[in-house]
Amino acid sequence: MIGLAQDRILGLIELGGPVVAILGALSVIALAVALWKAAVFMMAGIGRGVHHGFVAEIIADLRVTPDYVETARAEANAQLDAAFGDVSRGLRVLDLTAQLAPLLGLFGTVLGMIEAFQTLQEAGSTADPSLLAGGIWVALMTTAVGLCVAIPASVVLAWFDSRLLQHRLSANVALEARLGSNVNGQAQ
Repeated sequence: MIGLAQDRILGLIELGGPVVAILGALSVIALAVALWKAAVFMMAGIGRGVHHGFVAEIIADLRVTPDYVETARAEANAQLDAAFGDVSRGLRVLDLTAQLAPLLGLFGTVLGMIEAFQTLQEAGSTADPSLLAGGIWVALMTTAVGLCVAIPASVVLAWFDSRLLQHRLSANVALEARLGSNVNGQAQ
């Protein structure tokens, strides 16, 4: 089973050339980053609510008195910014993959089309249309591979970004609730 998959991948790389090999490597890197970020999100408590993970710790450690609400807000926001920055680190790789993969696929298509037309030119007046068609489908395959790498990377990136945004909004609400309870004179 593994041998068959390996043979198919090698055949695809052989047909598509170095562009498909680069896209394959890019897809492996994007998958590794996606799995790593999923683990980071899980450990950081992203998506489990603000009563878990770093947000809960920052809010619990917040020492505020009615006279220093703005200072406490600024300190907590700085800590939240740093923590969210740490959690989002590495997502740029997925963004780059989503942008670069279709361009690499198009580059492979252009190279393949050049090669197909060179073959057609060399054949001269005895040109066989199937020769050109074979070269074109191989050339277009690189665009398809590029899209197959870019689309999942883009979807996963959008999912991670939306989870981060929602968690940040929830963190802001929890922070303001914590600060508001101190302004109203309740001890924390």
